[in-house]
Amino acid sequence: MGQLASKRHGSAPGVPPLGVPPLGVPPLVHISTNDEGPPCASEPQGSRMEMRRSSVYSTLDLAPQLEHYAGTLTNRQPRSRPSLEVLRGSFDELEVDVEVPNTDSAVSSAPESGHGGSQAEEADPVRFGWMTGVMVRCMLNIWGVILFLRLSWITSQAGILLTWLIILMSVMVTSVTALSISAIATNGRVTSGGAYFMISRSLGPEIGGPIGVVFSFANALACALNTVGFAEVVRDLLQESGVVMVDPINDVRIVGVITVTALLLISLAGMVWESKAQILFFIVLLVSLANYLVGTFLPPDQEKQAQGIFGYRRDILVSNLKPDWRRPEDNFFQMFAIFFPSTIGILSGANISGDLKDPATAIPKGTLTAIFWTTICYLVIPVTVGSCVLRDASGNTSDTLTGNITDGCVGLGCHLGWNFTKCIQSQSSELNTIAALISNFFLCSYSLINFSCFYASITNSPGWRPSFHYYSKWTALFGAVVSVVLMILFTWWAALTTFGIIFFLFGYVHYNKPKVNWGSSVQAGTYNMALSYSVSLAGVEDHVKNFRRVPQCLVLTGPPHQRPALVDFVGSFTKHISLMICGDIIMEQDAPTRPPEAADLLVQWMNRRKVRSFYTPFTADSLRVGARHLLQASGLGKLKPNTLVLGFKSNWRHSSPESIEDYINTIYDTFDSNYCLCILRMTDGQDASDHFDFEVNQGFDPEEHDDQPSPERESADDISDKGDVDQMRTVFQDDQGKKTIDVYWIADDGGLTLLVPYLLTRRKRWHRSKIRVFIVGDEHNMEEGRREMVALLKRFRLDCSNVTVMTDSERPPGAKSLSRFVDSVAPFRLHEEPQEGSERKVRLNEILRRNSQHAALVLVSLPVPHRDCPSALYLAWLDTLTRGLRCPAVLIRGNQQNVLTFYCQ
Repeated sequence: MGQLASKRHGSAPGVPPLGVPPLGVPPLVHISTNDEGPPCASEPQGSRMEMRRSSVYSTLDLAPQLEHYAGTLTNRQPRSRPSLEVLRGSFDELEVDVEVPNTDSAVSSAPESGHGGSQAEEADPVRFGWMTGVMVRCMLNIWGVILFLRLSWITSQAGILLTWLIILMSVMVTSVTALSISAIATNGRVTSGGAYFMISRSLGPEIGGPIGVVFSFANALACALNTVGFAEVVRDLLQESGVVMVDPINDVRIVGVITVTALLLISLAGMVWESKAQILFFIVLLVSLANYLVGTFLPPDQEKQAQGIFGYRRDILVSNLKPDWRRPEDNFFQMFAIFFPSTIGILSGANISGDLKDPATAIPKGTLTAIFWTTICYLVIPVTVGSCVLRDASGNTSDTLTGNITDGCVGLGCHLGWNFTKCIQSQSSELNTIAALISNFFLCSYSLINFSCFYASITNSPGWRPSFHYYSKWTALFGAVVSVVLMILFTWWAALTTFGIIFFLFGYVHYNKPKVNWGSSVQAGTYNMALSYSVSLAGVEDHVKNFRRVPQCLVLTGPPHQRPALVDFVGSFTKHISLMICGDIIMEQDAPTRPPEAADLLVQWMNRRKVRSFYTPFTADSLRVGARHLLQASGLGKLKPNTLVLGFKSNWRHSSPESIEDYINTIYDTFDSNYCLCILRMTDGQDASDHFDFEVNQGFDPEEHDDQPSPERESADDISDKGDVDQMRTVFQDDQGKKTIDVYWIADDGGLTLLVPYLLTRRKRWHRSKIRVFIVGDEHNMEEGRREMVALLKRFRLDCSNVTVMTDSERPPGAKSLSRFVDSVAPFRLHEEPQEGSERKVRLNEILRRNSQHAALVLVSLPVPHRDCPSALYLAWLDTLTRGLRCPAVLIRGNQQNVLTFYCQ
């Protein structure tokens, strides 16, 4: 007792007491956080070794720490935890385990000198806070070319009130989108990629890829928009000074190229120079806005009045309140489309999310602050310009009125001494067209961002827990719908083109199936839908016309890649129709040697083979025990198998009595469980292990071709990803042409024997094959029996009129065939059994070989044995029925319940 107490309350030999780090492990370090960055570790002076904090339970059991979860961050290697096997080890084993405190190669290879640490710190990239990284950047992009070149023109067309409505509606869309961006950005670490990163990680690569392409194109157009606007202004200023480089059009191009080149050089210089440049640009913008506001209060001279600027006047304000469209095609939504690119700057902060100190704080705070201040600016300018400037002005100082003569003069300018009647401001511009296209693409991005937030919210995924709580899934949905509606109202043809591009790219990415798994909300939604539908099915009563009308198959494949023919056969009639589960019964002695990733590799093999099936491994000490448990536990609710499919035991003559009993008892258990049963027999056996040098799963015996063991065998679970090398082609993957599917409907099993071949003919590879039905009858009533069967098949709506009545099935078999059967069962015979039943099986085999040598597939009703039928005898019957055929043969039996119906209700 004393020794036991010392082990419980003290320490095992070689193990330090609780709370004391093991030998070779550095002392505890402290975790600290800052306002704008992730948690960081305060390391001991002169050491780069990271800590390993123990829990209170054991010196090996570690306390929660950031390093264990760093695998979800970029360029971070996760620290390793001790496995459960190590933690559950005995005290004697702990002494050995403690000697290896850290298996992280990244830590062991880290530089130990302080000099190395300083070099690593110098290499860290520059990170920005919420003000310079987000707010200033967003405001710079929102205060763009639309503010300086189009807002006053929009005000003259739409009037002050409608312009305010346009601004407020735009702010509504951008504010809702900003809330959605903030929610997504605070749901974990947002790395480089901006809007593309957010959408793709939320909705998956199928949506993220297309929107990434569209969003990149939209940003390119936005660059073109601002560059063209800047170049036009520079050209006009040069022309006022009498400077012309080539001509008006080429001057814009020259200035644009120079501008884009300068911006490119700034970007190539790095984020530090780019940040300094944007501060300079921001100051210039603030000065220009202040200059504008001050200028509205200065008394205008004659030159300014010629341009329509008269200072603040009540009559000018009143005249500019309402719209005054100058062209038939001008309308509210056209002005809206031209103005909307001024709002695209809200994504500027999110676009550099990888360069922010703390994106979760910076993006919401900076984006919403930028929207607030720029909205005030955009609301002020229409009022000020609408209070000071006439809608129409020529800029010509000679358009003054002489005296008080106002005959023929139209407009408010007449009362102010100016005749602007001939001035028609109806021109539009290499700028309005670009603005409308940009609006379309960015609205598409906004719609998907909002939908990402909404979809992630309604899936109730545990992974959706943003720290930004000031959002609503319904406002996000509203923003998504409004964005789509505005796309159509702005430019319907551009909206349809955008949708077409996205759908095309979606199909392309979906077809290529990128090997990424981002845990998107689409995956969570798929799970929720599957779970909901599965639960709702539980309350639906079974009916022959719904999910009981097709075979839901549990296929005892073992590792599926070892029996590709069995997988392909079942997949041919279950794909897109019914449930398929590949059951792999692993012998208990083999379970410890199976690698953990074996199941994933087998699923990948089925995916490459385009097989829609679940994979369920089960450990048992025999085939029968494993199959019995799978029969009882496979499936979920109504999504439960009703048909067992297995390969034929071709080497039964050389098998042990225990193996034969195990196989036959599995068949008996299938009948006892009220399952249907299919047994597939291939001419060259089922097992494909010889083709790949795999070891055969001990739960299944090798087939006829596998009597001699392969000289070299690898592990059955050595399933490395070799592309399509292990994708052995089977007959079920070939086009069957105009061959026949011969159905020997010997016993009425509920119709499964007819249903399976019908489902096969719905596939492309089998659709030209004709079904031939063979039934038992006598010569006297042969035609009558045939007509009755044809009528029954028509009532079943099965396109099968080729019915043959076998009138010679009662004849005795040939002596040679019977002798072969007797010899096959001789080693297993304990006493003389009646030969009548055996002779019928031998005779039926002769009929099959005579009629179906050139068929693509043969299906035969499976005989149901009596409980006292010896296992070897029953297996000999099955062997005799299908022996000598050149095509695959299926022994099939329904569970005596209808799967075909000819009534409608």
